[in-house]
Amino acid sequence: MDAYDEGSNARHGPDAPRRPAPPAQRGAPVDSAEPDVRPGSPEQDGHPGSEPEPVASLAMPEPYPPGEPRTGIAALSPRYQVGVALALAVVAIGVCVHIGMTFLHVAPANTVTRAHGEAVDDWIYPEFEQNWKLFAPNPLQQNISIQVRAGVRGPDGMTLTTGWYDLSAEDGRAIDGNLLPSHTQQNELRRAWDFFVATHDSENRPVGLRGSLSESYLRRIMVLRLDRDDAVRAATGGSGVIERVQVRSRTSNVPPPEWSREKVSTTPSYRELPWWRVPQDEARGGVR
Repeated sequence: MDAYDEGSNARHGPDAPRRPAPPAQRGAPVDSAEPDVRPGSPEQDGHPGSEPEPVASLAMPEPYPPGEPRTGIAALSPRYQVGVALALAVVAIGVCVHIGMTFLHVAPANTVTRAHGEAVDDWIYPEFEQNWKLFAPNPLQQNISIQVRAGVRGPDGMTLTTGWYDLSAEDGRAIDGNLLPSHTQQNELRRAWDFFVATHDSENRPVGLRGSLSESYLRRIMVLRLDRDDAVRAATGGSGVIERVQVRSRTSNVPPPEWSREKVSTTPSYRELPWWRVPQDEARGGVR
């Protein structure tokens, strides 16, 4: 029969249109277990050197993969999306209002704070109270040093009163040149004195319930510092017991720069506290 006969099984030329596959072959998978070998092909004829004719894929194309499931707010229904958007808007407005109120509270006095200062204070106090100033803080223009002396009872029963020890100067020498000074050296003594001053009046009388607490806190620091002081050990022979302590502050103004015309007094002033008797349990940690 002719090679172009429709009923022929002969191989078609490269330019001849390929006949559609029978229905039984259309659904067959591409990677079938049985090789597609036609009569007269090199595989059947046993010619290993011949290259097989490429076979067109007859399988149906795979459908497109389904879209990824929506997550987050997009997975909600439109009604709930509107609710979430409104909730986020309310939170954003509340945060902006709070930041604005805090800014006005710590900022210097201005037209807004003069007109609405009461509303700002109602918002800030007491939950969001601020105890610092953001703009142009008033720097400390005084040098305050804390000094202490002690009454030490020796082995013979006699009480010796030591000289004044400048604990602030000792902390300053320990900090000077130290790249990583301890928090104790920088703040313990200063914060203890600020705590005492804030809870006592000008006559050194406690004001409020925290007055006695500030006294005991400052006194314990003095005893511990004297216990570690080599000068006190040398003065008492290392065998004394601290019976009482007295604290004072020395305040002097910071001198103005040379180019300034400001005139300030450089004479120091002292605030001397009464003697405090050291309880026995605290004295055990004192000089021995």
